Amino acid sequence: MLIIRPARQSDLGDLMGLSHAVGTGMTSMPANEGAWLEKLTRSEASFKTPAQGPQGEIYFMVLEDTKTQKAVGTTALYAGVGLKSPFYSYKISTLVSASSELDTTRKMNVMLLVNDYTGATEIGSLYLSKEYRQPGVGQFLSRCRYLTLADFPDRFGDMVMAEMRGWQDKDGGSPFWTHLGEKFFGIAFESADKISSVKGTQIISDLMPKYPIYIDLLPAEAQEVIGKPHESSSPALRLLEKEGFNFNGYVDVFDGGPSVEVPTRNIKTLQSSVVANLGGAEEQNIAEDQSNLYMVSNANIEAYRMCLQPAKIDDDGTIKLTQETIDALRLNQGDQVRYVKFREKRP
Repeated sequence: MLIIRPARQSDLGDLMGLSHAVGTGMTSMPANEGAWLEKLTRSEASFKTPAQGPQGEIYFMVLEDTKTQKAVGTTALYAGVGLKSPFYSYKISTLVSASSELDTTRKMNVMLLVNDYTGATEIGSLYLSKEYRQPGVGQFLSRCRYLTLADFPDRFGDMVMAEMRGWQDKDGGSPFWTHLGEKFFGIAFESADKISSVKGTQIISDLMPKYPIYIDLLPAEAQEVIGKPHESSSPALRLLEKEGFNFNGYVDVFDGGPSVEVPTRNIKTLQSSVVANLGGAEEQNIAEDQSNLYMVSNANIEAYRMCLQPAKIDDDGTIKLTQETIDALRLNQGDQVRYVKFREKRP
């Protein structure tokens, strides 16, 4: 069975392996043991701390294969971004200039360095090992975060955003970085990416331009990739759009990848989720019906678990699960769970 649970320091070896598989461009998963230990320590503390509103907590979770007890995927929520260190984006805006003598009006698109997402919840760090990329698994790993938002609303803010990896060529080069960021940093994209992921955003504060950047002055190959996601991020972006996320002109300062956002209350999975009492175990009818799947959370911050399994909803509103699922979620009869229908039964 595959379950989602909070990451712990004993996952370090598996997470380092996943980081090497990700490669460059995903700053939240650096192939650096020190950075991982710091992230895991913060995440473990976040799950144990009483809810006090978003204050920069990290809720990092892994997808575990219970047969091998290995972490085979990652997913995370970052509550209150920008509250402990600045969170930078470029905001695409339009400047209008007019000349009565020339009888002309000109519109120019510019990028401004902003901190507009300060206090928002960022979802990110989504990665799944290639051998586990089977129908539904990646979607489960992505959508599980919305159950977390629903389970613990006092821990998160009113806005959720996600940064998508920007477009790169077949050699891993970023035209956006080559024609913009590299001019100010004087280092390769991979080096800047690694420094920011390990040491934070101070280098952005120190070196990135504080004045508007006129997009029309950039080479065409850089302009063309502004707001364009990496090929590997396109499926994740489509899932986000189905949940209600929109692109509103914010892009990453390193690779120009799009940032998308949605008010927390408008997330479709969150809106569709239901709280119910566990009505006990039922084996045969549930196990045989693999076409009617549910995402189920135990809603317990102290032993948080989620899974994607068949279930039965009784007329009285209680939910029945297989004993294997009950054990995996560490539940007892009568406990409250949160669920959302994952896939409808087809005729």
